[in-house]
Amino acid sequence: MIAGPTPAIYVLREEPRVIPQIGCCRLGRLELPISGKPEIGWRGLRPRTRMTDWDRNTLMLRKEQNDLLTQTGPGTPMGQLFRSYWLPALLVEELPENDCPPVRVKILSERLLAFRDSNGKHGLIDEFCAHRGVSLWFGRNEEGGLRCAYHGWKYDVTGQCVDVPSEPRASGYCQKIKLKSYPLVKRGPVLWAYMGPPQQPPPLPEWEFATVPPEQTFLSKRLQECNWLQAMEGGIDSSHVSFLHRGDLSSDPLFKGAKGNEYNLSDMQPYFEVVEQPGGLYIGARRNAENGNYYWRITPWVMPCFTMIPPRGDHPVHGHFWIPIDDENCWAWSYDFHPVRALTRREVDAMRDGAGVHCKYVPGSYRPLANKDNDYLIDRAAQKAGKTFSGVAGFAIQDASLQESMGPVCDRSKENLVSTDNGIIMARHRLMRAAKALVEKGVTPPGVDPAHHRVRSASVVLPADQAFKDAAKEALTSRPGVAQTTV
Repeated sequence: MIAGPTPAIYVLREEPRVIPQIGCCRLGRLELPISGKPEIGWRGLRPRTRMTDWDRNTLMLRKEQNDLLTQTGPGTPMGQLFRSYWLPALLVEELPENDCPPVRVKILSERLLAFRDSNGKHGLIDEFCAHRGVSLWFGRNEEGGLRCAYHGWKYDVTGQCVDVPSEPRASGYCQKIKLKSYPLVKRGPVLWAYMGPPQQPPPLPEWEFATVPPEQTFLSKRLQECNWLQAMEGGIDSSHVSFLHRGDLSSDPLFKGAKGNEYNLSDMQPYFEVVEQPGGLYIGARRNAENGNYYWRITPWVMPCFTMIPPRGDHPVHGHFWIPIDDENCWAWSYDFHPVRALTRREVDAMRDGAGVHCKYVPGSYRPLANKDNDYLIDRAAQKAGKTFSGVAGFAIQDASLQESMGPVCDRSKENLVSTDNGIIMARHRLMRAAKALVEKGVTPPGVDPAHHRVRSASVVLPADQAFKDAAKEALTSRPGVAQTTV
């Protein structure tokens, strides 16, 4: 791991070794340059000197690395990585009944169409008819298939053409026509798609929010108009909460009243420790608490794009997936669940009204009502009065507004990274390593195994001499019927 006082950069996790001839710390296959003579303790490697310009430059991503991480279309290494997982594709409510209208789905730069047939089976197929390329979104969903509105060609949920009206049925012509298709399965409130090799489907997902009883969970999605990576990186950056979200910690109905909020607002210089776990990382942000203790907020990141935000009081636990639509847009999926009780009517009403990690929509869409076209409804008077730090209301849109302001795809070669970016640095390198291992050696990436899904976030106060990775180990594992560990 990498660690040290701001603005030093440091390594956390395992005992690193220094390579004298090049002056760097090795973590697995990841090498990060350091300055000065290191000190080794349980917290990891801490350089005695401030990070130099040379150090900062080596931590910035080169263009080819940035392209590798941000491009997820067919044939790209990161696209192949994403296609190893079951990905959230639609809310169950988007296909509410048999023979309902089909829904356009764009994911990983592929234009697809989802529909639910007369028997309740779900299909995810190429959007365009194999005849002359007409969008099947205009088609008729009836009698066990989707019929093109142009010339009547009909397809079942597997993409198999079952009728070509202009050709004799006895010719068997339609049997030769099959559209690209992907399996689409219901798990909790989500329809999940697997877009990888059909002969190697992974086990179904076992995220806790999708396996608790329906009355204990809530899910929404929103369009975010930027690349998936900069959105995801915001989700594992706990240090911005004390600034960007400070006005909402005491007012949002899904956050207010927790003791942990006081620690967030009183200590503006969190210390970060990053610990590798089988599916990704645990990212610990440490702030001062009473009597020499530390308040820890521990965020699990599971590859490629799952995060769970540390809980506050008895409020529901929440988190995100960021699923690429294409290289310049993504879906931000946001969930809330409680491990041991039903969500209250007040909580659900607040979520539907855009509180917490959710948002209000442009009617008839999943685009946020506050968006870049209206400057996110920024209120400078509220900003000046201290009601909000940025002038933008709501956790979700506060994050989205700043992440979208970086441009469709952030140029990471211009960054100047500091100690609070350790989680982001390590996540990038784990993604690159996993993509390389998958493409070159066929190694299944972390996060595919359902055992990697059984994680929890935690907020906890610990004595100064206890490492969170040991003291909070049990709290970081999902256990059915057991409440979250929270402050």
